[in-house]
Amino acid sequence: MAGHSKWANMKHRKDRADKKKGKIFSRIMKEIISAVKQGGPDQKGNNKLRVAIQKAKEANMPNDNIERNIKKASSADQQDYTEMSYELYGYGGVGIIVDIMTDNKNRTSSDMRIATNKYGGTIATPGAVAYNFDRKGRVTVAKSAISEDELFLLVSEAGAEDMALEDDLYVIYTTVEAFNQVKEALEKASLKWEEAELAMIPKSHVEVSDEDANSNIALIEYIEGLDDVDAVYHNMRVE
Repeated sequence: MAGHSKWANMKHRKDRADKKKGKIFSRIMKEIISAVKQGGPDQKGNNKLRVAIQKAKEANMPNDNIERNIKKASSADQQDYTEMSYELYGYGGVGIIVDIMTDNKNRTSSDMRIATNKYGGTIATPGAVAYNFDRKGRVTVAKSAISEDELFLLVSEAGAEDMALEDDLYVIYTTVEAFNQVKEALEKASLKWEEAELAMIPKSHVEVSDEDANSNIALIEYIEGLDDVDAVYHNMRVE
């Protein structure tokens, strides 16, 4: 790709990382509320709530925020949240998957139509894009924390599928089933992860022109800014 597009892609990757951090608390808040709506406010009898609270603690969410959201969920005025995904075709045949958790499906549908009307792309039928992706665990660890060989041995024994280098991070990929095992292995080794998530990982990447790359970035960045959107995944090659 030309220099301008490469710079735009690098900026996009950094902006996505910053936005992802800002979305974590919002997603956890929704999960806590949904768990309480479905199973009540008692952690002992509500496994979904226990998992959501554990996520909140891992993300360093203050206890006051956790308790406030549990109380908020107990209100009859608070709607439950529904998880859903949108699949889109971007420019140059790029596939885009949008993970959403919303308390108003009509609002979400309207927001997605506005996004494609303003920035292009086409909403696809369910499954048309998703078959090109696998849901995997993705855990990142700072390169400064441990040697590559030591980390590879540690996570392989815990069930990790693959490991790669990305800037100053090790990126560990796992199956959904082995995701928690790998996190537990890192904890036992006193290693902190930068990010740990279940993500849609593309099976292959699509090369696009500079113009299409920048158009896709504009579309993705707009969608990432929507309140109901938790994450956006794509299979465009970003160098």
